[in-house]
Amino acid sequence: NVGLDHSEVNPNTCVINSQGMWLTYALGIGLLHIVLLSILFFSVPLAWTLTNIIIHNLGMYVFLHAVKGTPFETPDQGKARLLTHWEQMDYGVQISPIIPSILAIFRYKEV
Repeated sequence: NVGLDHSEVNPNTCVINSQGMWLTYALGIGLLHIVLLSILFFSVPLAWTLTNIIIHNLGMYVFLHAVKGTPFETPDQGKARLLTHWEQMDYGVQISPIIPSILAIFRYKEV
């Protein structure tokens, strides 16, 4: 396959650890929250609730646990198409340093 010259057999295994991913992730959540705050009839607590519980958690559940396969054409002979993104992260290692980072969520406490 022409144009598929990358060092990873499956790029899904290392995309979470790639350079700039965590900054992009945090900026994306911040942008989502700002967009929700710009809706006039949303209060700040409602915007945080929608950001954290509804949109972020539901989106991450679908992305990590429901969608199988990979958006890349991989030379692994179809092994990745039967696995979710969660199962592909860190080459299938169950307990890795990245998992606690993913499980951490942004919280807002009203004083």
